[in-house]
Amino acid sequence: MSMTKKSRIFTICLFIFFILIAAITLLPLALLAVSSLRPGSDLMRYGLNFSIDWANANLNEYKMLFSGQNAYFTWYKNSLIITVVQVGLALFLSACVGYGFAMYDFKGKNILFLCVLLVMMVPTEVILLPLYRLIVKMKLINNMWGIILPYLVVPMLVFFFRQYLSGIPKDFLDAARVDGCTEYGIFFKIMIPLMKPSFAAMGIYQGMQSWNNFLWPMVVTNSIDKITLPVGLQSLLSPYGNNYDILIAGSCFAIIPILILFICFQRYFIEGMTAGGVKG
Repeated sequence: MSMTKKSRIFTICLFIFFILIAAITLLPLALLAVSSLRPGSDLMRYGLNFSIDWANANLNEYKMLFSGQNAYFTWYKNSLIITVVQVGLALFLSACVGYGFAMYDFKGKNILFLCVLLVMMVPTEVILLPLYRLIVKMKLINNMWGIILPYLVVPMLVFFFRQYLSGIPKDFLDAARVDGCTEYGIFFKIMIPLMKPSFAAMGIYQGMQSWNNFLWPMVVTNSIDKITLPVGLQSLLSPYGNNYDILIAGSCFAIIPILILFICFQRYFIEGMTAGGVKG
């Protein structure tokens, strides 16, 4: 068998493999979409499955979402605002810290970076109580900033930006300094444009983390008009009744922002993730 034929067979097998992986990945989303067309009584009786009577399929659950009979879109708005603000600030501040670690030499640099790596290994649940006490003292309970503040500088993003910037030659900085550019000018005019792929990759990552964050918003919010979408959807399940109709339809609608985010930045995503994985 010739090498060309072997290569073609390998390509076909690889293509089939990735199609199977994509199908497995999309299966839960398809199941969620089909279930959102079924009455809540069917969901309670038969659970989530692809068996559906198309004669009884309807969009009543989606109509209930848009009817204003619940606080769904208040939760949605809260999540959107928090995600946009949190991602924007986290990307900028984490990029600044990563830039400092990658491009400057200063005393204690390695120890500080080691601290960043150690913080990455600590689960949020471990520091939940002291973090909560801090937010109480700052009087940010039941406030949007109480949710955002702990995630303004993200260790994972700092590590990624540091790795990404370590692969960029420092000659750019030296040339800019010779031309009379300030340190702030170098960062904003030269480095940030070069970091677009990393911003896109981390924007998708942090956007998903912020949008799906459940535990911390649940801890620091206590009123129905301040909670985020994941907490609001969870509140539909209670010992006094389970509103699966709104829950399933609301979950489908909640996927849209993440899909839009990925579609907008997908061309930079692979490039940014690959470059960020290069050891400096």
